[in-house]
Amino acid sequence: MAAERVGAAEPVVDGAASAAAGLRRVQRGWYFYDWANSVFSTTVVTVFLGPYLTSVAEAAADADGYVHPLGLPVRAGAFFPYAVSASVLLSVLVMPVAGAVADRTGRHRTLMGVAAYLGAGATAAMFLLRGDRYLLGGALLVLANVAFAVSAVLYNSFLPAIAPPEQRDAVSSRGWAFGYAGGALLLVLNLVLYEGRASFGVAEGDAVRICLASAGVWWAGFTLIPMRRLPERAGVPGAAPVAGGGLGAGFRQLRGTLAEMRRYPLTLFFLAGYLCYNDGVQTVISQASLYGSRELGMAQGSLVVAVLMVQVLAIGGALLLGRLARRYGAKRAILGSLVAWGATVALGFALPAHRPVWFFSLAALIGLVMGGSQALSRSLFSQLVPPGKEAEYFSVYEVSDRGTSWLGPLVFGIAYQATGSYRVAIVSLVLFFAVGFALLLRLPVRRAIAAAGNPVPERV
Repeated sequence: MAAERVGAAEPVVDGAASAAAGLRRVQRGWYFYDWANSVFSTTVVTVFLGPYLTSVAEAAADADGYVHPLGLPVRAGAFFPYAVSASVLLSVLVMPVAGAVADRTGRHRTLMGVAAYLGAGATAAMFLLRGDRYLLGGALLVLANVAFAVSAVLYNSFLPAIAPPEQRDAVSSRGWAFGYAGGALLLVLNLVLYEGRASFGVAEGDAVRICLASAGVWWAGFTLIPMRRLPERAGVPGAAPVAGGGLGAGFRQLRGTLAEMRRYPLTLFFLAGYLCYNDGVQTVISQASLYGSRELGMAQGSLVVAVLMVQVLAIGGALLLGRLARRYGAKRAILGSLVAWGATVALGFALPAHRPVWFFSLAALIGLVMGGSQALSRSLFSQLVPPGKEAEYFSVYEVSDRGTSWLGPLVFGIAYQATGSYRVAIVSLVLFFAVGFALLLRLPVRRAIAAAGNPVPERV
């Protein structure tokens, strides 16, 4: 009888081990989308596109330094941050609809793939950006950033399905670490091309355009891995078909979701704080190369090295804050990172021009706090989302994530337009971190998780 009991238990153990191995395989596939799409944030938004698109706009500017998109007078130096803001305002309209359709139909993976390849195609098409085609550059940036945001919404919505609550901080941190590693690797290759362009017989502008297009090719190629490993998810149980097609159904479900979100005021309170402080984070990321090149006189090669330093240190920073979250809770770890962010931006205002060592020191500080604050915010929010509403809620979350902030770049652009100083523009971002810190400090996290209908982990 004892032998029979042991023999009967073995399939259960084997089955549990097989299930755990399968879950790890799915998680690794999920990590690879961070590896795939993070190159858009690093190579395109953070490093090359801002200075290059600004130079293209300057080539098209009138004698007073203005371009006139849609007949509106815009300083050439403010065109890039305004284009980023425009892309995010459009994303606000598109992301909730995509999230609603995904939650309704369960086609999260398919819709993520469509958005990913649309964004990758637009990024690869930036190879065509030359001369005075600033409007083409703005249009491709808007299309790529909207597609990036939509794919990220659907990617983030997988987190509650692939990791139990006690694992989410670690899984989210590993995903961000994968992303920073992928972004760093492509950036190294692009740095070799850009710095060695003379030996390769490539002009500077052509080297920049090749680097931009390489991000689109990388994004498209590595997206194949999550497309093969991530499963489609079940749709909303009992959801009846709605006449008018997918978009009509999406808008109808979206209206219901927006009304339902009022039932979770603590989740909305977190979102208010997150959207504020992460707007500051994303604006620093998207405008850092523009600030470095125009205000501090940094060469393009030095900017690439600085961003590469950020990427490498962010890998360790994401994993380090993940460990601190296990010990002290995600909320405290995020609050500590926000203090560091505010101090970093204040130091950025005082940096002397034409002193690369100081710029590299600032880049090191950014790298240490960037990955952890973003990874832990994502995992914490995943516990504040009611089950079955992940994609719709993450569509609101994604309004200010990984290059898709809008208010920060708008404030940055307005400050520059009014003063002509990028230093004034960068220091204005301290307010975002201060307000976000104050809101998160007041959030009762345990009560918020319980109110959303989720189990409360031991440490939050």
